[in-house]
Amino acid sequence: MATPAGQVTLAGVMLRLCVILWCVFGASAWADPERYALDAGQSTVGFTYDFTGREVQGQMPVADADLLIDLDRVSASRVAVSLDPSKADGGFAFASQALRSAQVLDAARHPRITFQSTSITGDLSGARVTGNLTVRGVTRPVTLNAALYRQQGTAAGERDRLSIILTGAVDRTAFGASGYPGYVGPVIDITILARVDRVR
Repeated sequence: MATPAGQVTLAGVMLRLCVILWCVFGASAWADPERYALDAGQSTVGFTYDFTGREVQGQMPVADADLLIDLDRVSASRVAVSLDPSKADGGFAFASQALRSAQVLDAARHPRITFQSTSITGDLSGARVTGNLTVRGVTRPVTLNAALYRQQGTAAGERDRLSIILTGAVDRTAFGASGYPGYVGPVIDITILARVDRVR
């Protein structure tokens, strides 16, 4: 049946509404994740472990990072990080040498530790990042808690410079890094502070 001239149909109203919504919200609601570059000099990959009954802190440099972050849909974000175990610092000289040795990280044969996210849930104030961690050529699933903040000194709503904090724990023996059990406990607590800049 033909529609009389000037009569507004429900379909027409819906079509116009969709166009308006797309113009207003479409770009942000359906935008692809944005690439962020790691500021390695301002970022730290720290870990804590038990050494003969006392807590010792160490750190390890990031060799490479590929970060795609969607601040509107956290679940669409993706994270891939590569660490350099040959430069791992166990907190003091003996621990550093032991950490890099064949009995623990075996840095000579396995020059990279990698993490590749497989799913991210939650929101910016409290997300959970699940992914595959590979150490000594052994891959295991791990889940880290994550929170994202604006860097200090940035304006409200700014998304160019962000800080990401990741925390969690792994059992080193699950990856075959079981050396020196009489000195070092099996659980390693991880705290990662990543400062990132949006790539223009």
